[in-house]
Amino acid sequence: MVTESTPDQMSLGLAFGVLLGVIPKGNLLAVALGLSIAALRINLGMAAFAATVCTFCAQWIDPISDQIGQYLLSMPQLQSFWTELYNAPFAAWTSFHHSVVTGGFALGIVLLWPIHRISRPWFAEYMDIIAERTRSWKSTRWLMGAEWADRLGSVE
Repeated sequence: MVTESTPDQMSLGLAFGVLLGVIPKGNLLAVALGLSIAALRINLGMAAFAATVCTFCAQWIDPISDQIGQYLLSMPQLQSFWTELYNAPFAAWTSFHHSVVTGGFALGIVLLWPIHRISRPWFAEYMDIIAERTRSWKSTRWLMGAEWADRLGSVE
């Protein structure tokens, strides 16, 4: 999780993982966001961890997302925008017309910058300690290939 990662990449992974985690899955918006995360130079392990945790916590976040989404979808100033978006090809598959999806996306976008700015100093200070501890875990060594390298070295 911490190999070749800067504090910026770790904190952005956390922030984008939260964004992905608060959006209900099973729509084109979540797929597009997941592909975007994979294409960015952020820590994918941290993004996956944050998305998993937020997905499991979504049952408590969804009522807030629903209220935000209902507010956004019912704003008279945005009615023409929502209509145009709904009539656009593929846009209906994003499920933006569901209040939880729209509210979750808006909540995730609003939280993106603060999560990045708040977590970056923490990662800068504790990343070496975290890296040292996680490298000693058997699962980390297996994922990084250390055991395979040891086995190949002992065969020769």
